[in-house]
Formats: sequence, structure tokens, C-alpha cells
Amino acid sequence: MEKQVMFASIPPINELKERLSSCFPQVPEKLLLLAAREAASQIRSEILEGKRISLSKEEVFELAQKVLQEKLTPSLRRVINATGVVVHTNLGRSPLAKEALEAIQEVAAYYSNLEYDLAEGKRGSRYVHIEKIVREITGAEAALVVNNNAAAVLLTLNTLALGKEVIVSRGELVEIGGSFRIPDVMVRSGAILREVGTTNRTHLRDYEEAINENTALLLKVHKSNYALLGFTKEVSGKELVELGRKYNLPVVEDLGSGCFVDLTKFGLPKEPTVQEVLASGIDVVTFSGDKLLGGPQAGIIVGRKELIEQIRKNPLNRAVRIDKMTIAGLEATLRLYRDEKEALSKIPTLYFISLPPEEIKKKAKQLRRRLRKKLPKEVSLKIIQTTSRVGGGAMPLSNPISYALVIDTPKFTAAKLERALRNSSPPIIGRIENERFLLDMRTVFPEEFSVITEVLANILGEA
Repeated sequence: MEKQVMFASIPPINELKERLSSCFPQVPEKLLLLAAREAASQIRSEILEGKRISLSKEEVFELAQKVLQEKLTPSLRRVINATGVVVHTNLGRSPLAKEALEAIQEVAAYYSNLEYDLAEGKRGSRYVHIEKIVREITGAEAALVVNNNAAAVLLTLNTLALGKEVIVSRGELVEIGGSFRIPDVMVRSGAILREVGTTNRTHLRDYEEAINENTALLLKVHKSNYALLGFTKEVSGKELVELGRKYNLPVVEDLGSGCFVDLTKFGLPKEPTVQEVLASGIDVVTFSGDKLLGGPQAGIIVGRKELIEQIRKNPLNRAVRIDKMTIAGLEATLRLYRDEKEALSKIPTLYFISLPPEEIKKKAKQLRRRLRKKLPKEVSLKIIQTTSRVGGGAMPLSNPISYALVIDTPKFTAAKLERALRNSSPPIIGRIENERFLLDMRTVFPEEFSVITEVLANILGEA
């Protein structure tokens, strides 16, 4: 078909809009018009580039429908995480506990006492709602919450070390996802980096020899997303505290992931808890409110009262402060930590991390039974032992045992099945190993079984 003939086959914009309107009567006319124009424009481009050799009016209308449907679908939406990575940064990190969701809904839907002192009947501070519970759980003298841990580190350094040197081990100059690098953050904070030691070995004397009249503080950064093995040496927080006391210098530790529970009881590597780090005498500790803690995204700063007060008064604090929904969700999450058993059962991140392999295997069997009733006989459903990940830049050497459902069908390659599920509604994100498509059951909620079953039946056909 000649290009001119194909161009002539493109219906007028108004005609496309009217057809769309008959199928989507509740959609605003402006959006219908936009979809019609974008579809027609895309068709013209494909004709000019030689990507089309034929065209019908129906094809143009189908494209317009697709464009409109994409516009009606939220960009940020729920997905089912069957990767086995518990704190999956790309998939939104930590799902919230029911109690946190209820608290967020309550303050989001109505007015609240965000900055109103009910007892005094006058303006109050938003920070009072969260500081008390943070202090109770961690044992800190004072606390401040900002919008993420990067902001917590930036604000702390800008307050305590502006124009002065901060001593940190070369082996702790970490980079986390999104190119967040400690040296870069230090530059933006106005502090001066003074790195000591080597990549694999740093001694206490390295810190002491670097101290001078321009030293503001000693910084320790937890290596949460990588590990140094072999001929290594690092200085403990307790040793740094003793050195700091000797020279009247505060010691700050960036923990990255905030952990309140001893995870070794679940067979995981030792991860320092916030309580342990504070008990060692560290003056200021920063960590994330999501990740291992399992709350909404936030950066939490705890430590000595006089230092936290200095940080609180920094004008930059206004730029990184948390909103009412974060406060509500974080407070509700922290309240669950008053009873460790309750936290482990109700906070999804902790629940998934602590889930025993035999329980994960039971989940795999339950889903397989559901799928077996709905899918064609030629679809193979095999349960295998595999390993999952904690994720979120935490415990890089940890690969806890998990179980996965391997789905094999003659109709789809593993790559094609992965793509089909990723583009389903809701998207189901699994992983491919050894040319096989896996649904790792550690991170799948039981209430998602019916959705997975329905989606796979639509893709692979009913039994």
C-alpha cells in the first residue's frame, strides 16, 4: 500500500474522538481528544519511517484505545513481588503494616493536630508526635525524623561540621543505589572529608594521627551493602567513642538500614541494632525508617540531646521535614515494636525476613494446588529450593533458603512468560534462573494467590 493511500486511511481526529467516547463515556473530552491526536501522530510517524506496509481505520482506532487506556492507568501502581527480594528498592521497598495504613488513612482523610498543641490550645511542633516513641524504642536521649537517611546524614554533617574536617575510614566511603556517595554528600554538606587508612585496613592510630584543630567529628559508616573479606581491619564504634572522648569530639554513625531486632535468631548474619550502637556510646546515629525497620520512607536521627537540638534548629531541616502521613505511618509502625512478637508478625518486612523455609514451601504448595485446578495440563508446576535476598542494601552475604514455583509451558519461553506477567494487571514480577521462570514465594502475600491464579489462567489458558 502506498504511503499516500495509508495517510488517507487515517480517520479525522473528531471521528476517532467520537468512537472513543462511545466506548469510554465517562472520560473527559479533553483526554479523548489527546489520545486520538497521539494515535494519529504515531501512525503518521510509522508510515514515514516505513514501519507500516498497510493500514485500516480499525487499526488506528485500536491504537487510540490503547493510548487512552495507558493514560487512564496510574503510573505508580501496585505490583506483586515474587522475586524473593524482601526490601526491593525498585518495587517500593517495605510494604506497610495494616496498622500503619490505617493511621495514614485517618490523618490523610481528615484534619489532624499536626502542629497544634491540644493541651495548650496553641501552635505546637510536628516532631513531638514521633520523638517520644523513637526515644522509647531506641533508648536515645533525643530524636529527629526527616524525609530519608540521605537527608539525615546531610543535615547532621552540615550542622556539626560545616567548614570543618570529618574523619572517616577509606573502607567506609560507601556508595548506595542512585549514586548516593558519602564523599559527595559530605561536599554538599559543607564538611571537609579527611579519609584515613586503606580500603581493607584502618587502625585506631589512623584516626588519631588525623585529628587536628579543624576536626569536627569522627564518622563511622556501616557497610550495609557490601563486605570486605580476607586481610581486613576496622575500628569499632566503641573504640571511636573512646577516642572521641579523649579529644572532645562527637562520633556519628550512619547505620543505613535501621534494625531494632536481633536477626541472628532467624539464621541471618549479625546486623547491628540501633539500640546496640547507641549503647556503645555513639553520639549521633542515623538510619532509614523503611528498609529493615519496615516503616514508610524516613530518615531517623537519634543521640545526645544537645547535638540533636543543634540539628533540629538547622534551617535546612525545613527543606527535608516529614509530612503528616509519614509521621502517622512511622508512629504506628514503631508502636508495634513494643512487643517484638507483634512486630515480627504484623510488619511485612520482618515477617518475610523471619519466615522459616518450611512455611515458604507450604505457600508454594498452596499456590500450586490453586494453579493446577485452573491451568492446562501441559503447564508444568514444579517446586524447587532456592535462595532469596534481604535486599535494600542490607546483609549482602545473606542468602536465606526459600522455595519457588517454577512455571514451564510449551507456549512460552521463560523470557516471554516473564514479560507477559510483567505487563499484566497487576504486574507480577518474578525472576529467571537457568532458563526457567520462578515465582519465589518468600515475598508473595497469601491474599495474592487468587490474583496470580487469575492472571496466569488468562495468559496460559484455562484448564
